[in-house]
Amino acid sequence: MNVWNDIMVPEFLGTMILLLGGAGVVANAILPGTKGNGGGWLLINFGWGLAVFAGVYVALHSGAHINPAVTVGIWASGAENFGPDIPVSVANFFAYAVAQLAGAAVGAALAFLTYKRHFDEDAEPAIKLAVFSTGPNIRSYGWNVVTEVIGTFFLVFVILAFGNWPGDLGPLGAALVVLGIGASLGGPTGYAINPARDLGPRIAHFLLPIRGKGSSDWAYSWVPVVGPLVGGALGGLLAGAAF
Repeated sequence: MNVWNDIMVPEFLGTMILLLGGAGVVANAILPGTKGNGGGWLLINFGWGLAVFAGVYVALHSGAHINPAVTVGIWASGAENFGPDIPVSVANFFAYAVAQLAGAAVGAALAFLTYKRHFDEDAEPAIKLAVFSTGPNIRSYGWNVVTEVIGTFFLVFVILAFGNWPGDLGPLGAALVVLGIGASLGGPTGYAINPARDLGPRIAHFLLPIRGKGSSDWAYSWVPVVGPLVGGALGGLLAGAAF
């Protein structure tokens, strides 16, 4: 096994595509002057679902986690492998997580470049941040964590019900699960359900020269990291016991 070729490259590219599509649909729906402006929550849900579809295809070689919470869930389930011939180990977990975080940051940066002229238009800083990262409509850190735990538990448990990793569920199946979570459980927090999906783009937002961007809301940033990791671990533990 080659860590670079078997884990890091596919996970980086898959998560990059996930965020390019996901952040892109949010930008299209909420930034001023876009053709999709005002497209609404279901457009965003469908766009994220299709971004997952594409990202899973790209990352099939590594098992297509594209999410540290999925990697944690597989580990918690007692599985012997993270992906095809990729043994579970601490070193391999960090290879997945680093590649996912970097891919998410780059994907969000590409979405920013796509919509650069729309980011230059007048809009509330919170709208510009929402292209990159999640935030709650009602800020209550404890309950926001609960929401993320439940949503990520749903994701990981269903994925592992189908097999050992997301590639066993298939790109369309994974896409439909995420679409369903967004439509049903995503309202309170914007359903990060993926620490890399939120933290990588938040770092990109902090670093990029975005006109009038305001704060990156670091006070909330721990919620979409801790909640999904706990939810992923719980989903993995139950899947390991049930299946």
